[in-house]
Amino acid sequence: MFRQLLRNAKERLRLFLSECGRRARVLRDSLRRQPNRIDPSSRFFQGFRCGYWEREARGLQLLKEWLSPEELAQYDAKSYFEVTGCHSGKRYRISHGTSMNIHELDGGGQPCVGWCFAPTGYLVAGDVMLSQKIALETNERGALAVANKFSVPTGRRNMHLHY
Repeated sequence: MFRQLLRNAKERLRLFLSECGRRARVLRDSLRRQPNRIDPSSRFFQGFRCGYWEREARGLQLLKEWLSPEELAQYDAKSYFEVTGCHSGKRYRISHGTSMNIHELDGGGQPCVGWCFAPTGYLVAGDVMLSQKIALETNERGALAVANKFSVPTGRRNMHLHY
């Protein structure tokens, strides 16, 4: 019975994350119709035309529109932002990236465990981070039920890592 409940929870979270990704794409596509909202300098990057870098810029623009002022300031300064899980009240740090970019923080604000989950399909980093933020803030238990857990480096010899 527990396995069936877990399978159902995983499927519901998969559908939820897919829906978050779909909504992120819809919002991102609405930005396409407003080209002046994207910094023109981000349309080209050392020989790459439009394509990937334009999608990446739109994804980051959408993410930044959804972040609170505190989260946005943190992301601009450190390339990560912190959110609070809706069920446990735990803090999570979402770093720029598409995988293995979520760290659960201990009471002292240090990473203690890593989590990896993402919506289905190929999405740019901004869209993935937005769906991770929404999932942790609205369905933390479901997100962690399907997430892969990984250990985070700790100790003095890893002090060069900028958490």
